[in-house]
Amino acid sequence: EFRRMLFRSVTGAGGSIGSELCRKIIELNPKRLVMIENSEINLYSINQELLSKDIEVELVPILGNIVDTNFIIYIFRKFRIEVVYHAAAFKHVPLVENNVIQGLLNNVIGTYSLCKASYETNIKKFILISTDKAVRPANVMGASKRFAEKIVLSFQKKVNNKKNDKSIYQKTKYSMVRFGNVLNSSGS
Repeated sequence: EFRRMLFRSVTGAGGSIGSELCRKIIELNPKRLVMIENSEINLYSINQELLSKDIEVELVPILGNIVDTNFIIYIFRKFRIEVVYHAAAFKHVPLVENNVIQGLLNNVIGTYSLCKASYETNIKKFILISTDKAVRPANVMGASKRFAEKIVLSFQKKVNNKKNDKSIYQKTKYSMVRFGNVLNSSGS
């Protein structure tokens, strides 16, 4: 089933984890990979790297902000996204501690925006890439990622509740994975 998902998207596609996801996803040969990133240079870099490979995957680099729900809904509909890998996050603990509002905006509101867009467009799978710092968080970054996990869980509960209403077809499957310090990742 994993290989049959033809239209995939990675948020934070230019980051250390997002770019590695992009590299692995193209090995599965999806029809299209939509890479969403808010850093122009990071998006350009991963796009150029993947274009240099001998692949038949349509690469779509999208420069944008995940907090903009209407923009995300537009992208998901336009490119008929089936699977979302949400790796966009501010992960550097000291920077998030010094920039609390931006950390919460990106990590919490951005996750809510993506979950809502996934729900509205009936995405098949939404996967949050979280962190081990979300377990009993001792800092704002960990707390923001724990909050993001709670948002994902609440959307899955919403989907489960809709399954009781046979007149509404909601298929989105929300899930998450926690990474520890990933070797060579930004902020490890």
